[in-house]
Amino acid sequence: MYKGPKVPKWENPIIPGFYADPEGIMYGDTCWIFPTLSWLEGEDLTQEYKADWDRKTIAGNTDFNLQTHFDAFSSTDFVHWTKHSEVLHKRDVKWAEFAMWAPSVIRKDGKYYFFFGANDVHEGEVGGIGVAIAARPEGPYRDAIGEPLISHIVNGAQPIDQFVFHDPVSGDYLMYYGGWQHCNVVRLTNDLLHLQPFADGEVYKEITPANYVEGPFMLYRDGRYYFMWSEGGWGGPDYSVAYAISDNPFGPFERIGKILQLDMDVATGAGHHSVVQNPKTGDYYIIYHRRPLDRTGVSERRTCIDLLEFNPDGTIHPVQMTGK
Repeated sequence: MYKGPKVPKWENPIIPGFYADPEGIMYGDTCWIFPTLSWLEGEDLTQEYKADWDRKTIAGNTDFNLQTHFDAFSSTDFVHWTKHSEVLHKRDVKWAEFAMWAPSVIRKDGKYYFFFGANDVHEGEVGGIGVAIAARPEGPYRDAIGEPLISHIVNGAQPIDQFVFHDPVSGDYLMYYGGWQHCNVVRLTNDLLHLQPFADGEVYKEITPANYVEGPFMLYRDGRYYFMWSEGGWGGPDYSVAYAISDNPFGPFERIGKILQLDMDVATGAGHHSVVQNPKTGDYYIIYHRRPLDRTGVSERRTCIDLLEFNPDGTIHPVQMTGK
């Protein structure tokens, strides 16, 4: 396993505080991470957060209601990170009431697009996947369409955990999304603000692989499509990441195996990841959240980064988590 000097000497967790579902992306030589605000320690609660705490409870998990904004973090060396506070806040999304989570970001034509889930939507409720736009990666982002882009349950997939992927082969912008053990892919219009049908007339294609739960991610490498997702329960120790490889972005995706899972010497609940490539070295890094061994709360998750290595045949070598 590669242990050479190319790997930056980061220390996990890489950012302070409880953050989950980290979306990593390279804008030039700068790595940006856009995570979910997972939990705030009691002494950090402002009056605004306390009001949201009392507003609505989901399955008894009041931590959920504190997810009223997104912070971002940037770094040019993967070691030292700058915090950018409140890049998107629920006050700028009129339909978002009590939870905003799992962002996906992308740059196109000089604009920055921030996709997010809000309200933990169920059928008949207002919520789902929204999109906001900014002129800079650190925002401020503003709601672009005034309503969710996807708000209904299609093919059994809850409209959450979106990942926007620019297919380098077709040029299409695809969005993979879905909770509740179902995953769909849709095609975005050129302005990234609406859906458009595929060539066969379908708007929603289900591509759910075996054991899929949530958190889809797509990586194109050496002519192959690496589709990854999270398995297990997000609040438990068995949360993990698995993957498949296909020669096209729609599969079929035959599950190969897990690449990230608990290590009882390091942490549990490792999942909901993204992948970036270091432009200086060509190395790939996996950015993900996990639960420290001394923490048991479902929302006590921290953002970490580790090396993602590929075997000679193109398969992915299981990730060795580092730090504590």
